[in-house]
This record gives sequence, C-alpha cells and structure tokens, in this order.
Amino acid sequence: MSATAVHSLWTTAAAESANGIDKIPAPNIEYAQLAPVLIVVGAAVLGILAEAFVPRKGRYHTQLFLSVVALAAAFAAVVALAAGGYGTTKKHIAAMGAIAMDGPTLFLQGTILLASVVAVFTFAERRLDPEAHGNRVDSFVAQAASVPGSDSEKAAVKAGFTTTEVFPLALFAVAGMLVFPAANDLLTLFIALEVFSLPLYLLCALARRKRLLSQEAAVKYFLLGAFSSAFLLFGIALLYGYAGSVSYARIAEVVGGTVQNVDPALAGTMGNDALLLIGGALLIMGLLFKVGAVPFHMWTPDVYQGAPTPVTGFMAAATKVAAFGALLRLLYVVLPGLRWDWRPVMWAVVIITMLGGAIVAITQTDIKRLLAYSSIAHAGFILAGVIAATPDGISSVLFYLAAYSFVTIGAFAVVTLVRDAGGEATHLSKWAGLGRRSPLVAAVFAVFLLAFAGIPLTSGFSGKFAVFKAAAESGAGALVVVGVIASAIAAFFYIRVIVLMFFSEPKADGPTVAVPSALTMTAIAVGVVVTLVLGVAPQYFLDLAGQAGGFVR
Repeated sequence: MSATAVHSLWTTAAAESANGIDKIPAPNIEYAQLAPVLIVVGAAVLGILAEAFVPRKGRYHTQLFLSVVALAAAFAAVVALAAGGYGTTKKHIAAMGAIAMDGPTLFLQGTILLASVVAVFTFAERRLDPEAHGNRVDSFVAQAASVPGSDSEKAAVKAGFTTTEVFPLALFAVAGMLVFPAANDLLTLFIALEVFSLPLYLLCALARRKRLLSQEAAVKYFLLGAFSSAFLLFGIALLYGYAGSVSYARIAEVVGGTVQNVDPALAGTMGNDALLLIGGALLIMGLLFKVGAVPFHMWTPDVYQGAPTPVTGFMAAATKVAAFGALLRLLYVVLPGLRWDWRPVMWAVVIITMLGGAIVAITQTDIKRLLAYSSIAHAGFILAGVIAATPDGISSVLFYLAAYSFVTIGAFAVVTLVRDAGGEATHLSKWAGLGRRSPLVAAVFAVFLLAFAGIPLTSGFSGKFAVFKAAAESGAGALVVVGVIASAIAAFFYIRVIVLMFFSEPKADGPTVAVPSALTMTAIAVGVVVTLVLGVAPQYFLDLAGQAGGFVR
C-alpha cells in the first residue's frame, strides 16, 4: 500500500471520529471516591522525589512526616466516604467497573490505614540500638546495595547512612492493599496484588542485623510469591475463558445462569464447568497463599523470622486484612453459585490450618517463628467465619481482622525491645525471667499473648466468639468444635511463654530491655488500648462491622 493511501485512510478515520462516529469514550473516574488510594500513591511518589532532592540529613524526618500525614489524610477520606453513605445507601461500582465502593471496602481500608500508621511508627524507631559513630540507627540496613560485611557497608555505617526508602516502599504497599479488597474485576485484583507484594519483597531484605538471614527470607518470599501470582494469573485466564469477561458481576451472572446477550465467538467455551472449577480453585489458591493458610503457609515462618521485625508486624497485620477482604469478595460476590463446590474444600483447609498452626507452634524456640505459626492458626480461625457464607460471617471476619491487626503490630513492637549484643534476642530461652527484669514490658506482652489465646476481656475472645458463632449458625458446628480444640492447643504455648517470663529465674547474661522513643511506645500503647477496648466493650465495633457487611453486586 502506498504512503498516500495510508495517509488518506488516517485522514478519513480522523474525519469520521470528528463527526462523532466510533468515538472512544472518555473514562469516567470518580476521583473523590478513590481519594484514599490517590493520597497514599501521591505521597509515595513524593517520597521518591524526596529521596532524590532532600539532603541526606533531612530525609528521615521528611519521610516520616510525609508518611504519617498521608496515611492520616487517607483515613480521614475513608471516614468522610463512610459518613457520606458510600458504605451503605450509596454503595456502587466506581472507576469504570474496576473498584467496588461498599461497606467492606471502606471498613477494610480504614483498618489497613490505621494499622499502617502504627506500623510506620515502629519503622521510624531509632533509640533501640546503640549509636554507631555518633549516629542513631534504626532497624534497616545502612546501604542496601552493599554486600553484607563488606568495606562499603562499613563505610556506609560510619558515614551514618540510613535506608529512608522504606517509607515510600511501605506507602506503595499500602496503596496496593487498599485496592486489593476493593477490586471488582480480576485484572485490578492482580495488579493490586503485585503493587503491594513487590515492595514487601524488598522490605524483607533490609534488616540491619542478620542481613544474610533477611536476604534469604526475601528470596524465599519472592520465589513462593511468584508461584502464587502465577496460580492466580492462570486462574484469571481460565475464568476469562469461562465467562468471556474479567468483571466480577459478569462471571457471577454466567455462574448463576442469568447471563444475557452472549458473544457468538465465546459461546463455544462459555459455561464450560471444567474452566470454572479449575480457574476458581487456582484463584482461591493464590489468595490462600497471601493469607498464610495451610498448605500454602511454607513461606510464613521463614519470612517472619528473617524480615526486620517492624516489617514483620506490618506484613502480618496489613497483608492479612487485604487478602481476607479479597477472598471474601471473591467467594461472596463472584462464586456464590459455587458454594456447594467450594465449601467442602474450604472445610478441609480450615481444619488443617487451625490444627497445623497450633500444633507446630508448640515446637518453636524462636519468638518470631512462634508468632508466625500463631498467625497461621489465626488464619484458620478467620476462615471459619469466611465459610459461614452469611452476612454475620462477613461482619465477624471484618471485626476479627480489625482486632487481630493491632494485637499483632503491638506484639512485634514488644519483640524489638528485648535485645542483647547481637540485636534482638528472639530465642525463647532469652525471655526467661523477663517479668522480673522488666515487669511492664512482660505484662504488656502477656496481654497480647492472652488476646492471641482468646482469653475473655481481650479482643481475641470477642473476635473468636463472633466467627465461631457465625460458623455454628451456618451449620458448621463440627468446625467450631475443631476450632475450640485448636484454641486450647494454642493457649498452651501462649501461656508457656507467660510462665517463662514471670516464673523463671532471669539469667545473669540475659538480654536487656531497651527504652524506646515515643514512637514505639505509641504503637504498643495503641495495641494495648484496642485489645482491651474491643475485649471489654466490643458491641459498638461489632455493630459497625455489621453495618459494613453488605457487598455491592
């Protein structure tokens, strides 16, 4: 074809579109309703610019200020949206069908943002380690690109470098987590997954002490995370083949058999149950990996142990909230028509997760690994609420996630305080007699452990009671019995740690308890207050979760 012919085709096409034929419609984006995500992404981009243009001395304070202000502003935006009725009467699908604005979205986003503010305080702690060459140091490596133990690393420590990039990385992770439970099509879900996973892979590798262990944890997390992403993506492809769309509503219509106007090109594969069952199973596997459910839990103990402790707390709390939100939406909005297929499989997953996490935790000698297996058992308890497949099930899971996230961040913040010459003293034998050496720290940690165990008057009891009640009312009584047995097993190792702290003789060469700055004190205090308030007077928050329990379809 000659150049003039091509040119005339272009001019004809341009003239037609100018006359209003086949115009590409401009996207209609509700920016005000996406404000929480946009604020966090904007702050993350500003954080990167700060790394480039702010002098090294001023970066730490700039990044901390930027992160806290952005997360607080995003939370204010969530509250404003909730007050405007977007969680109840005005719930709808926004951003051209990509994002669902409803109660669960706003409740989970609020929980993630509050937990992230508290986690950022632990990121910013600089009082725990002794000063190096006259400079205060935090939990993160001086220069991430330096080989551990090399001359360049020593020079970076001597020069007082700090990795302030952790703040924008955390903000990008939070932005992905905000979109993940709100995603209303499978492509948005996958993009959100990658946006929050990639910064977490990096953050796991940045520990100042035990750098090789930290890097090993990051590599394990990355490799297994890549597997889970591949499962998820393959599931998306199969579901697209099944329904001819990646939209949640369209897939639900095809599953329910209520679909109108089928594209003739897709009629051949559409409604093929093999595609639906395999695609749905792969999608759920990808999400169960992020939740840390057995048998997709293998990464959890190694990553929790190797990552810098502030990152472990952030990851354990916020990632679980986002992943459970996405799992709820998938099972309740996309696959409710498959309930008889997915419930029996999820029963098996819940039972082995609750029992597996609780039993293996008994054998652990490292406090971070013990908390990792504890988090696996808790994933099982939360999944019991997911299985209920009722409005009460949704609200109980939302409440449990809010309660669990603050206890977790608080517990890991306490772990950062107990230190010896090598940094954090995470071996359980080092915690012997801690209650005599530092009664306040041991008492606070005991409160968190009792909450994990589900003892009455703590948030853990209110959360467990809510999910078990929802499961029992939906006909999963046998599951509740297994859950109570798993809770009893778990209570054994939590109380064992309390006995070790208060009723053992402290060793002469035992660890010391560092005095933190106001930042970590605030993080721990928030954890204690939330644990006690949700335990003593949970009704307001249960009602809030109940109001937020309606998904938009």
